[in-house]
Amino acid sequence: MPGKVAKKKVPSGTTEIYNSAPMAYHTHASILVHYVFSTKNRESLIADRIEARLWAYMGGIARTNNIKPLAIGGMPDHVHLLLSLHPSIAVDKAVQLIKAGSSKWMHGQDQQSFAWQTGYGAFTIGISQVSTTVRYIATQRKHHARQGFADEWQTFLKRHGMEEFSRP
Repeated sequence: MPGKVAKKKVPSGTTEIYNSAPMAYHTHASILVHYVFSTKNRESLIADRIEARLWAYMGGIARTNNIKPLAIGGMPDHVHLLLSLHPSIAVDKAVQLIKAGSSKWMHGQDQQSFAWQTGYGAFTIGISQVSTTVRYIATQRKHHARQGFADEWQTFLKRHGMEEFSRP
């Protein structure tokens, strides 16, 4: 019959594919996350002699997992990372990989008592904030000469509309 398209019979238990032509998908994402986390009990466990190697190792973990490290730095009791995440990796998975891998590495560097705290902060930033955030991470020593980590943490939370969680 003219104008009518013959419909193929679809076997029972299967679904019909309406668009079987190959398609090209292009995904573009800008997922910039500023992570902050502390050593266990906020103890000064990151010695000056090892911090540069620790930051570099953390960057290597990120790159190995398809995460682009834009800045990594910190103090003896905490670290800041600015990471550009691939859309296939969750925010919590990225930090889990980096914390677990770097903790294991620290133990291999004769730092047996080293541990990260359980939690972390993950704060999204826009592309226009990258240079300011990179500079902030690079100048942690100067910054902490004026403000301690506890005050810095409260500032981050307030800036992002959050409060510190406290148990009753």
